[in-house]
Amino acid sequence: MKNIFKQIPVLIALFITAFTYNLQAQSVYKIADSKDINMKLSGTSTLHDWTMNANTFTSEAQFNLKPDGRQITGVRSLNFALVVQNLKSGEKGLDKNAYKALKADVNKDIEFKLVSASVAPANNNKYLIRAHGNLTIAGVTKQVTVNVIAVVNQNGTITCTGSQQLNMTDYQVKPPTFMLGAMKTGDAITLDFTLVYKK
Repeated sequence: MKNIFKQIPVLIALFITAFTYNLQAQSVYKIADSKDINMKLSGTSTLHDWTMNANTFTSEAQFNLKPDGRQITGVRSLNFALVVQNLKSGEKGLDKNAYKALKADVNKDIEFKLVSASVAPANNNKYLIRAHGNLTIAGVTKQVTVNVIAVVNQNGTITCTGSQQLNMTDYQVKPPTFMLGAMKTGDAITLDFTLVYKK
């Protein structure tokens, strides 16, 4: 009986340690209020390349970190939502036709929802996250794997950057045309992003 009582403080200490670590591992991170965040959609056309940028979108993630708060060991969840009409090219005609092609009137958002992820250390204190999830564009959802480079910054924020090549027709999006068909966009597009998360 005495041995049991002696073990109680040890068990309590182990429980507290595990509970504290679990709280840290399940911390929710959201997009930081930073000028550094950006999402860019780019492609080609018969006349010139085009780019649309957005600095307004929402995203949440749950990162698993070691107790020192500096090393990423896993990603429990990650999602983002981008309002299509927040993408701007600086050319009203291009924006209008892009919104129409992406069916922004009925499918307002481009969304990604994580299904699973693996994390591996990379060079210079960076981590490679292979994020497997569902990407929804124009109301059509496809499974994708996105390679993300993550860095834990000195202030505790986490910067994630990545790039994903897509084909518009895979999402039942007809590549838009301009100038009565004289300018035609290519099927392939690239989605680049820089996301800064904070607790």
